[in-house]
Amino acid sequence: MIKTGKEIIENPIFIKIGAAADRLGLDAYVIGGYVRDAILGRDSKKDIDVVCIGSGIALAEEVAREFNLPEHQVAVFKNFGTAMLKVDDWDLEFVGARKESYQRDSRKPIVEEGSLEDDQNRRDFTINAMAVQLNSANWGKLLDPFDGLKDLEARILRTPLEPGITFSDDPLRMMRAIRFAAQLGFDIYPTTFEALQVENVRLEIISMERISEELNKIILCKKPSYGFLLLDACGILPIIFPEFVKLKGVDTEEGKGHKDNFYHTLQVLDNISQHTDDLWWRWAAILHDIAKPATKRFDPKKGWTFHGHEEMGARQVPAIFKRLKLPLNEKMKLVQKLVRLHLRPIALSKEEITDAALRRLLFEAGEELEALMTLCRADITSKNGDKVKRYLKNFDKVDEKLKEVEEKDSLRNFQPIISGEIIMQVFDIGPGKEIGLIKVAIREAILEGQVKNDLASAWEFMVEEGKKLGLSPKISLTDLA
Repeated sequence: MIKTGKEIIENPIFIKIGAAADRLGLDAYVIGGYVRDAILGRDSKKDIDVVCIGSGIALAEEVAREFNLPEHQVAVFKNFGTAMLKVDDWDLEFVGARKESYQRDSRKPIVEEGSLEDDQNRRDFTINAMAVQLNSANWGKLLDPFDGLKDLEARILRTPLEPGITFSDDPLRMMRAIRFAAQLGFDIYPTTFEALQVENVRLEIISMERISEELNKIILCKKPSYGFLLLDACGILPIIFPEFVKLKGVDTEEGKGHKDNFYHTLQVLDNISQHTDDLWWRWAAILHDIAKPATKRFDPKKGWTFHGHEEMGARQVPAIFKRLKLPLNEKMKLVQKLVRLHLRPIALSKEEITDAALRRLLFEAGEELEALMTLCRADITSKNGDKVKRYLKNFDKVDEKLKEVEEKDSLRNFQPIISGEIIMQVFDIGPGKEIGLIKVAIREAILEGQVKNDLASAWEFMVEEGKKLGLSPKISLTDLA
């Protein structure tokens, strides 16, 4: 059931905004995403956009007084004619109605004061151009000049004005079109979609930070593959993410083909999205096979191979993150680790599982074990449902074995009990290659199950490794303890 204008503004906060606007003699309206989501019955972000005919800053300050808020809680941006304040959990933004004109080489508009109609004309989509009046005289009046309500009912995304102009003026709106379609599960109106195909090159004037911000919102959708398919169909994906497009296609040799890694990756992305909202786990799904085009080889006996794609893919992650202006911190390192390790649990599920292999996986995955196992489960895709079930059942065995080894050996985030400082103390030597050699030998012995990760067991092994290097202990185990 479609809500009326009055039902949209049932929140008591709107009564106070309307009262403040009446005192100043300003016509005020709630507009944009709040109205759209209220009509759809969709959980909205705690953002409310208010447009008024006149000074948005003056209205924000009057609303603050209405709520008995101190003046310093109103954030004023005079250059943009906007003001913001927070009321409880709500972020309110106020702006005076305006009209905009653009120059070809910039998405920053020339702004002038305007009417409500001017303000609605400049909106990106019809479903975001609906406004509900807050003044007592016309309380709850819905103003919908572009039939946004009908487009909501038809689940269609359409621009208020000629789409070529809308997208050319502000090319970021093309990314927003895909994002809204993916978030809402809407179709894009044919003429609007054609304009995306024609104007996509205009994205060159948009900063990569802004593009990636929209791309991340697409990735966080319930079914992100829909957004990627739209990006590809309108020609935007090759512009912003050419590495991903290279996954497309199937080569055939001697009657043998491989899976289309583009569509496989989208399936993996959808699969992992059913189990996590973590953006970086989802990025790992996107990039897990990114190096397959570069590593693809045909072997007459084995068919198509992609040897080393996990290692090469991990090495590509930093460059891709840098170009897309994504963080080059621990988030990138997490994605890199998951790409590098994504074949390891799958290999374990196909062979006899040894404790040593499980220890190594626990050691290398560390805190990211859950993310890795979630990615690997998502990576099991096949049109053969029985095959998928069989693989997932094998994965259950790997999971059980990992828990057993973890409980027994405490190897998650494990650090050998013998540190470099202890080695130097025991043999009374300074830093040098011997320290590294002994540390690696102890670590390998623990992972192989030859030595327990406790001081007594590791002590004896350390002393023996030291002897091989001509070193003898200068203190005893009891001195160390």
